Parts: sequence; structure tokens; C-alpha cells
Amino acid sequence: MDITIHTTFLPHTDPDASLAFYRDTLGFEVRNDVGSGKMRWITVGPAGQPGTSILLAPPSTDPGITDDERRVIDEMMAKGTYGWIMLATSDLDATFEKLQAGDAEVVQEPTEQPYGTRDCAFRDPAGNLVRIQELR
Repeated sequence: MDITIHTTFLPHTDPDASLAFYRDTLGFEVRNDVGSGKMRWITVGPAGQPGTSILLAPPSTDPGITDDERRVIDEMMAKGTYGWIMLATSDLDATFEKLQAGDAEVVQEPTEQPYGTRDCAFRDPAGNLVRIQELR
């Protein structure tokens, strides 16, 4: 069986702010940008990796979601507990410095974890947790 991760989803509350974070701060390529206003679906991905993407999408647009479920999603996003992603880099310190200089919200500075990895963490403009591991 040959399976690969093609696209993952992260919600956004402000498509322009999310686009700026992933494109300008992280340096991702914009692969697609459709819709308008807050109802935009933006696909971004790391340069040189056309087979891997993140879909930045408005949360709770599924017509099957109830008002109570929308409220819970909004509350979880506001707390930063709804979406997250783990990225990796060969130079964690340089990546951390670039993100910090780009005014990304720092959650954790580069740290050697007890489970054997070194990583740091930020929040994107929608509150999603972005963890970045150092490749070794």
C-alpha cells in the first residue's frame, strides 16, 4: 500500500492574517485561494514539496453542524485548543528567530523535550498551535 499525507486542514478566523502568517512568516507557497471575505479556502505548502499542503478554511461551514457545535468550535479556537500541526526543520534556532521576528505568538521557546526531541511552539492568527521539531 502506498499512502501519503496530501493535505491537512487548519481553521482560520481571518483569512488575510492566516495567509500572511503561512506565506510571509513561514515562507509557504500559496497553491490556491478561492472564495471571498471570511469564506475563503486557502491552500499553502512548503516550497519544493508540491505534494504536501495545508488547507486554511473557515471553521464550521458544514451545514450539518448545529449552532451549539459552532459555539463550541468558536470557544475552542479562542482558547487555541481546536487545531494544531507539527512541522519540522533542520535549523530550529534560525526558524524560531524568523518566526519570533515576524511577531508570531510564542508558546514555547526551543526546548529539549524529555521524550527525545527538541522543538518550539507558536500560535497562528486563528489560535492554532504550530509546533516545530528539529530534524536530527
